[in-house]
Amino acid sequence: MLTVWTTFLLLAAVIAFAGYWLSRFGDVIAERTGLSGSWIGLILLATVTSLPELVTGISAVRLENAPDLAVGDALGSCVFNLLLLSVVDFFHRPGCLFARAAEGHALSTGYSAVMLAIVGLNLSAPAAIAGLPLSPATLAIVPIYVLALRNIFTYERRRLLEPPEPAALRYPGVTLARAVTGYVAAATAVVAAGVMLPGAALDLATAMGWTTTFVGTLFLAAATSLPELVVTLSAVRIGALDMAVANLFGSNLFNMVVLAVDDAAYPGGPLLSQVSAAHGVTVLTALLMTGAATIGLIYRPTARPARAVSWVSLALVAAYALNAALLIDGLGRQGFSGG
Repeated sequence: MLTVWTTFLLLAAVIAFAGYWLSRFGDVIAERTGLSGSWIGLILLATVTSLPELVTGISAVRLENAPDLAVGDALGSCVFNLLLLSVVDFFHRPGCLFARAAEGHALSTGYSAVMLAIVGLNLSAPAAIAGLPLSPATLAIVPIYVLALRNIFTYERRRLLEPPEPAALRYPGVTLARAVTGYVAAATAVVAAGVMLPGAALDLATAMGWTTTFVGTLFLAAATSLPELVVTLSAVRIGALDMAVANLFGSNLFNMVVLAVDDAAYPGGPLLSQVSAAHGVTVLTALLMTGAATIGLIYRPTARPARAVSWVSLALVAAYALNAALLIDGLGRQGFSGG
């Protein structure tokens, strides 16, 4: 059991370390190529930090035949990313996150809610989609994602909601060639660890007598979300609040695309018809947390109970804890076995 835990934690550490350098070199590439600041978090960093979920999901369905791990990882990562908003709120001492972040982020949360709801509908009717080559959600998610990116770009261009750019280069000693080389090396490390992580997660579930749904939603999702954590805290540290928030919301959008890719890669039929109904709990939790974040972005609260975090962040923490408690309760009722 010690070996199983050591292997899992070591792979998670590799993802976290490589994810840090992936984000740093990605930021250099964005700076050197003159990419728009508002797109660094939403597109470049969000896609990069979601690479572990993508690789891990494909590995889970193709190499390990563990669809519950793949779905639990993608949906659990959405919930974990929303929890990270409360972490950003705590470390952003100049003021409440939801009072200072751009209101335009609500457009991202709206599209996330739409895609989560579509996935939830698919999960609620597994028999109806069992004979199809793909889940209907897969056919809807990709065009909705493209539409979301287009609308967000149009909105930001119209409203001129660009994060402030530093006057001087943040990485004066790093060339574009060096950044690209470092980016590829870090991405390779993330891919390698991501391929091995599902096997380690299955060993962990077997050793502990846990379900793959439980391990995928809580442990695997937390491990593959470590790059989001590292990138988000780094962005807050340099004062790029909107970059940090856009990274988290953008990662949730991309996680829905990851589900679609996992579905296309799964050889056993529609992915969402082959997994545990317990994933519906995570979908509902993600919708609840997304709604709370949207309210915060629009209402823009300034109060911080005990000078720690806003009431929105407290709601996010409570929802995450509730999701974990419900999954643990379901784990106990299933006798620590099953999918």
